[in-house]
Amino acid sequence: MLELIPPTVSLHTAWLEAREEWGPGVHEDGFGLRPSDEVDSPAGFAAWVARLAEQSDPAKPLGAGRVHCTYRWIVEDDRVLGGIALRHELNHFLLQVGGHIGYGIRPSARRRGLATWALGRMLEEARVLGLDRVLVACEAGNVASAKTIERQGGVLEDVRDTELGTVRRYWIEI
Repeated sequence: MLELIPPTVSLHTAWLEAREEWGPGVHEDGFGLRPSDEVDSPAGFAAWVARLAEQSDPAKPLGAGRVHCTYRWIVEDDRVLGGIALRHELNHFLLQVGGHIGYGIRPSARRRGLATWALGRMLEEARVLGLDRVLVACEAGNVASAKTIERQGGVLEDVRDTELGTVRRYWIEI
C-alpha cells in the first residue's frame, strides 16, 4: 500500500537502498539531505531523522537562512520510493530557485504517477498551514517534473537562470 509518512529510523536500510539506486551525491530532492549529514550509521541516520522532525516543528527556532519544512517519504511495502518536502515559507533563495515544494522519485519507481500523487497530498498539507498558493520549481529540462507540476494546476511564471542552473518556476493556487 502506498503511503506518505514522516521520516523514520525504522526504514534506515530501505532508505539506504533508495540512495544507492540514485547513485553518489546528495541530490535526492525532497529528503533534506545536507552534505554534512552522515546517514550510513544507525546513530548518524537517527540524528538526521531527528533534525528533519525538528525542522518541521514551527515552535523550534532555526538557524539563520533556514525555514521550517515538513518532510514526507513515499513508501510502499516498507520500500522508500521517494521523498517530498514542503517549506512553510520562502526566503530569497527559495523564491528564486527552490520553491515551497521539492520532491524526488528513485529511478526504478518513476513513471508510476508517484510524484503527482505525493504533490497532491502535500498541497493539502500546504492548505492546512494556511498557504493560498505555492511555488514549485524544476530543472528546465526535466519534462517529467514539469508535467507533474502542471497536472496539479501549476501555472508557469517564468524560466530563469539561477546559481543552480536554469529552472522553470510554477505557482499553484490552493
